[in-house]
Amino acid sequence: MIAPFVILQLEVMNKPMSSAQHPLAQDRFSNSADGLRNIAQDMLDYAKKQGATSASAEVSEGFGQAVTVRQGEVETIEYNRDKGLGVTVYFGQRRGNASTSDFSPQAVRDTVDAALSIARYTAIDDCSGLPEQDSLAREFPDLDLYHPWNLPVEDAIRLAKDCEQSALDADPRIHNSEGATVSVHEAQFVFANSLGFVGGYPTSRHSLSCSVIAGQDDAMERDYWYSVARNSGDLLGAGQVGRIAAERTVRRLGARQIATMQVPVLLEASVASSLLGHFVGAVSGGSLYRKSSFLLDQLDKPVFSSHIQIADIPDIKKGLASSPFDDEGVKTQRRNIVENGVLRGYFLGSYSARKLGLRSTGNSGGNHNLILQPSGCGDLALAGLLKTMTRGLLVTELLGQGVNSITGDYSRGAAGFWVENGEIQYPVHEVTIAGNLKDMYRNIVAVGSDVLVQGSRQCGSILLEGMTVAGS
Repeated sequence: MIAPFVILQLEVMNKPMSSAQHPLAQDRFSNSADGLRNIAQDMLDYAKKQGATSASAEVSEGFGQAVTVRQGEVETIEYNRDKGLGVTVYFGQRRGNASTSDFSPQAVRDTVDAALSIARYTAIDDCSGLPEQDSLAREFPDLDLYHPWNLPVEDAIRLAKDCEQSALDADPRIHNSEGATVSVHEAQFVFANSLGFVGGYPTSRHSLSCSVIAGQDDAMERDYWYSVARNSGDLLGAGQVGRIAAERTVRRLGARQIATMQVPVLLEASVASSLLGHFVGAVSGGSLYRKSSFLLDQLDKPVFSSHIQIADIPDIKKGLASSPFDDEGVKTQRRNIVENGVLRGYFLGSYSARKLGLRSTGNSGGNHNLILQPSGCGDLALAGLLKTMTRGLLVTELLGQGVNSITGDYSRGAAGFWVENGEIQYPVHEVTIAGNLKDMYRNIVAVGSDVLVQGSRQCGSILLEGMTVAGS
């Protein structure tokens, strides 16, 4: 029997949300939070009137500014202001979706009509539908995700120039630049569904980056650095970003190849987080129900070294991937994904959960702040990990996409440094590191305390017992 389309009155969930709840957001956006809420509700009401049994809607807008300076001159100044709405409707278990960037009442109705038309002709899918009502978020804690940055373009240009000049002044071998960029972004959204859920909030994300080129004899090397944060006050200083970019570039000069061998590999924190990305993909619902994962049927089994702990934490204040609810309105929660090397949880939205006979984990849209805890023995700073490795390859850059998500086979181009007696000896380039992710995860010797926060997946440098390094 098809459940009727109803709007349930959930007192906390339907607590009025307006721009007054976020005083910093007033006058920053074209629409108020109440205005977005009304548009979302209009879509749900119209879908109900046209016979849909259930529906969900999201309305969002955002704006940004990016200034790039190269060789002391302004190269680009970009402004963007975006908005969009999307609606998903159901006739029983037939689903249709449509979207638009036009907020006019006629466009809203036309978009809902388009979704309804699609739903009428799609096949029945017994796993489709809104999430279970008891899984929806009922509380919306303030996670401190919105920090507007009133940055006049003149000040942005000055910051970018300071950043680039700091890099150019750091070493005479820095002779060219790909530029320094200062970026500001703010957005707000409202998500609602016919189970009575309404939620939304403003967010911000600001960044500062620099990329330069160094030369010595006929050789040239390029590297970069960047800082990203919700609050501009948490960004690294412009001069510091430039100096780090310069130091990383100059240290690569004189790079050489090495012979093919089997040695320990230390992934610097800036690239080590990619291992977490492959892990998330392997234990996410889509890969699991399609049986296209190298970690099929591994729940409650050891998949990492016994000292590895990985947690998904959605409620970190100012976290780059923090949220009180996922893309479907399902409440998020702290979860230990890996305990003592044992896989304890998946990343599931409601659809993939039903395909697997499970419940949503509040991860529609992916992981939240996924954190790999430092572990191992001895000094866990990078210098200590180098001494623990004694001899091997420190990888600071990965190239290409040679990862098979079904088998776990791993082969990627790499650059970095050769290490002897726990000390960096010389830079290395044009090599390939190869192995299998299942073995790599089990062969993690230690995870460093040099945790780098530049995205949703956070960890320190990772020391692997041994991999094939293919060189000359």
